[in-house]
Amino acid sequence: MKSSIYFDNAATTPVHPKVFEKMKPFLEEEYGNPSSIHSFGRNARVAIEEARENIADFIGANPSEIYFTSGGTEANNFLIRGIAQTEFVESRRNEILTAQAEHHAVLDTFAELNKSDFNAAFLAVNKQTKVELHSILESITPQSSLASFMHVNNETGSVNNIKELSSPLRARKIIFHTDAVQSFGKIPVNVIELGIDALSASAHKINGPKGIGFAYAKSGTPLSPLLYGGSQERNRRGGTENISGIVGLAEAVSIRKENMNYFYEHVSHLRKIFVEGIINLDCDFIYLNSGDDALPYIVSITLDSQKYKNDADSMVMYLDINGLAVSSGSACTSGTIKASHVILACGYKPEDASGTLRFSFGYQNTIEEVAQSLGIMKQFLLKFKK
Repeated sequence: MKSSIYFDNAATTPVHPKVFEKMKPFLEEEYGNPSSIHSFGRNARVAIEEARENIADFIGANPSEIYFTSGGTEANNFLIRGIAQTEFVESRRNEILTAQAEHHAVLDTFAELNKSDFNAAFLAVNKQTKVELHSILESITPQSSLASFMHVNNETGSVNNIKELSSPLRARKIIFHTDAVQSFGKIPVNVIELGIDALSASAHKINGPKGIGFAYAKSGTPLSPLLYGGSQERNRRGGTENISGIVGLAEAVSIRKENMNYFYEHVSHLRKIFVEGIINLDCDFIYLNSGDDALPYIVSITLDSQKYKNDADSMVMYLDINGLAVSSGSACTSGTIKASHVILACGYKPEDASGTLRFSFGYQNTIEEVAQSLGIMKQFLLKFKK
């Protein structure tokens, strides 16, 4: 049976019809290279700069601080590597901090830097996968140059208090980057209010196209390119711009500007009904992996291996066959037999972590779908009960 209910919006979302319509002219008619000086190129350049202004306004930044990338992964790599390496050249500071529950786009970049001139600290998180302020303060030294802590965890939906974390870092002149891929367009993100120096975001998490995102770098932040070979993006991101993707991203942002509060209230209602339903099915052996202040777009549950035959891949496949598309963790790590590093980081045993499922909602999901999914989950629990 083909999946009819899509609850994997944290992995990707369907492109909004208005976004698709906005993109079409730049695939069919306005196909000029933005670097060309003729009218086709100039039209493309105008569209890019208008998109840059729209996105900058949305997060309280200046247009000159926005750099378009191929998505969140590239933005994370570009900012983390570019800042750490440039700051090392300028100040010789080489200690960098992140948390164990970050996305692999951050963790693996830190691990790679750790092989060269840098000392990377991977801080523990609490049961809600949040990094705690005291852990950061205990890890800071005079050699600390860069810290990267995500705004919203992509697997559990837990929200880090970025404003609280940024204050002591700013006081010590430590550059602060946040992976905002799961928060951008879903809750207010203002770079000035949060007190951050750099931010990564992606379009396809908010009903925009895949293959486009952006990096925000505060004016004056030390930063070197990740990609060379072109003068695009003010010499910091070589390569011909993805004009249709950029326009699509900007339109997705415009839709969020108008509807963000409504979408938030809608998915909050869906989450409430879904969580209550799951608890009613089994309140003793199913655990919710986030607190009450979690982003309502994401619900992560873990099944107790004492009662259930935990096997993430088999569980996801069973649900898919029965009409419910979910994830066993982040999309970038699904398809492997290893338990999620995020769920392990918050204290679960591997045999319990392997029974973790992530449900994530979008504006297009309905109360009827939630009711249907709970019916599927009831049968699922009977199927995997020991």
